[in-house]
Amino acid sequence: MLLNTAPAERPSSLRDYAYRQLRDAIVSGALEPGARLRDPELEEWLGVSRTPIREAIARLELAGLVQTRRAKATIVAPLDVRTALAAQRIAAALHELAVREAVPQLTDADLDEMRDANARFAAALRDDDVDAAVRADDDFHDVAVRAGANPLLPAMLEQVAPLLRRLERARFASLAGRGSVADHDRIIALCAAGDAVAAGIAARENWETLGRMLQPDDPAPDDADPVDAPTPRATPTHA
Repeated sequence: MLLNTAPAERPSSLRDYAYRQLRDAIVSGALEPGARLRDPELEEWLGVSRTPIREAIARLELAGLVQTRRAKATIVAPLDVRTALAAQRIAAALHELAVREAVPQLTDADLDEMRDANARFAAALRDDDVDAAVRADDDFHDVAVRAGANPLLPAMLEQVAPLLRRLERARFASLAGRGSVADHDRIIALCAAGDAVAAGIAARENWETLGRMLQPDDPAPDDADPVDAPTPRATPTHA
């Protein structure tokens, strides 16, 4: 595994820092599916000791982003269709709930924030800027999550978000993502009209489009041999 990019500034927790850097590198594709993760190389890249790295790896394994295989090799997890479909269904249901709870609380400023995020999202898709599209899409959906003020939703969504962002990058890099702009406009209109039920359904249907990208009959390459990671093309960003 070769990483020649400088990691972002460290937060206060080295464990969180290592987790976020590795998560973002996996989600962005800088660390590709099947890439072997070696502690000495990660220590050199991140500038931290083995302990926070192993703690981060454990969190990433729970999130479905890495796997430990024979001879204790740790690799970036392949894109598993069954797991991705399960994550997509959970996210769709949670975002429906978020929007339903948010609609009575949304202010004009919140609606303007959603419109702005969708405009940035549309511009990023036109420019084929996948990173900007993912950020704008997150910003759009985060408005409802924040406005609904359900204290459990952010942590629950964070469990499935990394898996889904890997799929979103594929969707936003193709024409398949263009329909989300219209989906977002519909969600905004229903929120502005105060129709919490219909807005929630529209949010769920928007997330269900991810599932239609997948081919459930395709086997996941679980038995593939691990490979050395290529040099990432972009610096992973700290979220």
